[in-house]
Amino acid sequence: MPVIFITDALIFILVLMVFTYVFYARHYEHLRTPWHAVACRPLAMSAAIILVIYIVVGLLDSVHFHPKLESTKSSDTTYSTEVTSLLDLVLDDLNKNTERTYSAPLASYSFAKEMTDLSSGKQIRAYARLKYGGAHLDNPELDSLADITKKIFIGLVYGLSVSFVLSSFIIFILSKTHKIRFKQAFNKICKNEFPVAWTAMIITISITLISMSIIYNLSQYYHVLGTDKVGQDVLFQAIKSVRTGLLIGSLTTLVMLPFAVMMGLMAGYFRGWIDDVIQYLYTTLNSIPGVLLIAASILLLQVYIGNHSDDFNSIEERADLRLLFLCVILGITSWTGLCRLLRAETLKLREVDYVKAAQAFGVGNISIMLRHLLPNLMHIVMITIVIDFSGLVLAEAVLSYINIGVDPSMNSWGNMINGARMEMAREPIVWWSLAAAFVFMFVLVLAANLFSDAVRDAFDPRIRQQ
Repeated sequence: MPVIFITDALIFILVLMVFTYVFYARHYEHLRTPWHAVACRPLAMSAAIILVIYIVVGLLDSVHFHPKLESTKSSDTTYSTEVTSLLDLVLDDLNKNTERTYSAPLASYSFAKEMTDLSSGKQIRAYARLKYGGAHLDNPELDSLADITKKIFIGLVYGLSVSFVLSSFIIFILSKTHKIRFKQAFNKICKNEFPVAWTAMIITISITLISMSIIYNLSQYYHVLGTDKVGQDVLFQAIKSVRTGLLIGSLTTLVMLPFAVMMGLMAGYFRGWIDDVIQYLYTTLNSIPGVLLIAASILLLQVYIGNHSDDFNSIEERADLRLLFLCVILGITSWTGLCRLLRAETLKLREVDYVKAAQAFGVGNISIMLRHLLPNLMHIVMITIVIDFSGLVLAEAVLSYINIGVDPSMNSWGNMINGARMEMAREPIVWWSLAAAFVFMFVLVLAANLFSDAVRDAFDPRIRQQ
């Protein structure tokens, strides 16, 4: 039985808006040309492939439902109270293969010593065998390294095979599209002669497929990134946290954008007392420490949830509301920077000849702002959106670290980092939870920054003229 959270609906609406913009931009040269310039840059397209993979993972984790329970009577259909997602089905083995407590990456024994029963009846303190990690080995101390090497090699072969087939299919499609032979298309790919950076995209796809194949093959026999305090697989937690990072970055932008665009246009175009009021508004808002405002809002929400607990059907629904509320608060506190940029640019554009001509012909103010000013401000909006995305992803980690971020029951990189605080004080150090959150967050933020650099260069009129 499907379950639709508010954030699920919003993220799919956002995806629909992106596709609508793509079809709209295809019909206008001034929008199509900058994106073509982005497609010509190898680093930007490699980053785009990484971002698409993260988005697919986030969308799979945004399709929620109550799983069907097996019943003795065929006519009865009962559903579990647990809320799961499509990503949970894909990662079902990682989710269910839990140990008792900590275990290191690719380990076959527990990380800490515990009381173990011997065949003679005595009890000794030793490193216990894991229930799932390396359970197929008779003697892990001798066979573990050779077995891991073998699993990596098998995963490498599978990954190379899949990437070869997919790369050949892409080259075949390109040969048909450009009406050339397959060999000619392959040579053009090798020489990077296509207008779109297909060479970089194919290399990125191949490396990603090989890495995923190796990790998948290892995860069938080991905990690739170890387990946490309660024995849950850290790789599963890191992948499940992708949705939270994407939602924080995208939904916050969706909340912030209308405020910034509307206020910036009105302040720059009308000037006078309207400009004074808007400047006073965002100056006052900037004078309030953002962390304190977010902390106060989250505490108010927690009080409301505690007093109206009967209104929520599950823990996931409460966590989803807190995530949505956090996006709204971050959006309200982060629109001021873009508003200032748009106000300054609008003050300049309202004095150009075509705006003066429109005013002389009696065109309405709203029409002038929407048809003449807004299209000339879109490069600033696009640049700000892609640059602010990575900052918002990092903001979630910081806020969760100080316990005013997403709900503790929700998977997020911030919660993983917060949970790793005490683990870093252990002897020996439990480092893999922090490392996993760092790597996944680093790859997403790096890809977003590389892509945003290309978008900035493509949409900035001064750089484009050069």
